Amino acid sequence: MNGGDEVAAAPAGPPQPLEWKFSQVFGERTAGEEVQEVDIISAIEFDKSGDHLATGDRGGRVVLFERTDTKDHGGSRRDLERMDYPISRHPEFRYKTEFQSHEPEVQEKKVKKISDMNVDPSKAVSNGSVASSSNSNSAKQYLANGGWPEKSYGCPSNDFTFPPGGISSLRLPVVTSNETSLVARCRRVYAHAHDYHINSISNNSDGETFISADDLRINLWNLEISNQSFNIVDVKPANMEDLTEVITSAEFHPNHCNMLAYSSSRGSIRLIDLRQSALCDSHAKLFEEQEAPGSRSFFTEIIASISDIKFAKDGRHILSRDYMTLKLWDINMDSGPVATFQVHEHLRPKLCDLYENDSIFDKFECCLSGDGLRVATGSYSNLFRVFGCGPGSAEATTLEASKNPMRRQVQTPSRPSRSLSSITRVVRRGAESPGVDANGNSFDFTTKLLHLAWHPTENSIACAAANSLYMYYA
Repeated sequence: MNGGDEVAAAPAGPPQPLEWKFSQVFGERTAGEEVQEVDIISAIEFDKSGDHLATGDRGGRVVLFERTDTKDHGGSRRDLERMDYPISRHPEFRYKTEFQSHEPEVQEKKVKKISDMNVDPSKAVSNGSVASSSNSNSAKQYLANGGWPEKSYGCPSNDFTFPPGGISSLRLPVVTSNETSLVARCRRVYAHAHDYHINSISNNSDGETFISADDLRINLWNLEISNQSFNIVDVKPANMEDLTEVITSAEFHPNHCNMLAYSSSRGSIRLIDLRQSALCDSHAKLFEEQEAPGSRSFFTEIIASISDIKFAKDGRHILSRDYMTLKLWDINMDSGPVATFQVHEHLRPKLCDLYENDSIFDKFECCLSGDGLRVATGSYSNLFRVFGCGPGSAEATTLEASKNPMRRQVQTPSRPSRSLSSITRVVRRGAESPGVDANGNSFDFTTKLLHLAWHPTENSIACAAANSLYMYYA
């Protein structure tokens, strides 16, 4: 082999499936403990840095958690890795504060106390209280903290006087900072703009505006103006009997302040451009998958309803969750999703039962990893699924919201489906047998994992099982 020969590097394959580990749980329930409706978690969100995590519950409380494992060294985990700093600890958060929704905003407030007193600690009872003299021969008492005897104010009692020998020195009380607590203060109320339940709020990348969406309308707000909003989408017909779909979720594009997407109960996603018109009745692009011939049934429209959409961090893709599947869409391709992940296909034979007990209307959320290589969503029995969506990936992992997340984990091979074009195809993954999970356990439809969030820069997931917050890392 001469010096001119070169060894070709092996092509990099798809990323290996992650091994998830339990990190923390907040509000863990004991066996048989009854959960109050107001304590059930209804929202989870990381901030952009990933150093804070907030949850909201049905009682209107917001709980804030703070990252602690990188605090001592300063900087984020990514900064530490860049400096080749050894990281041996997994992500850890601690409870920071909580407040009641719609009354608050968080700020720091110093708690102060009197720490230096002009009193012999062995004799003083408390600030301003009366302490007994150590001289057993005297029945007289003196005031703590160097107070004047009571008789000085004309009181008839002669039971108070200075301690024997007087006070050698006088120390004034000193106010010191003891600890920092957080208090909530409402900064602004954006009121009376919706007639129906608000399903989405999304901040714009311009840092100045946000949208709020209900079943029929999407309103655009300026953060500084609370008494005026602009109605940018209105799907309400002149006659409500003609209503065929409602808005289910809406989100601003992460980079382009003029673009947003919203989903509907008919399984469509509309991308709109605010530059086109004041009222965005027309959409820039429509993303929806056509029904297969002969596949329509009574449940078709119900299970097609999209419960959640999320933009990928790069803004190129949109992830959507309907009852049966996760779908990944390329915003430059409206012919169909670039990948489809089966979540509840095994429940198709049970759709009648799910309709009878209203489970078919459960609204599961979805999330993407910061690098865009994986997606995740929840299921029943407090299970959630993680799928690889990178080129060639067949990752499909089932995890349980418990201290042993891999207990029900089974890798299921990918199964290609129909081709979309020469450069992309739909991938069907994760099919399981009807009515049971990957290990043959019966599904519990009373326990469901609806809400979860992926850390913006790390492989760390927070998810809610009723009133408990579970956190995992890989």
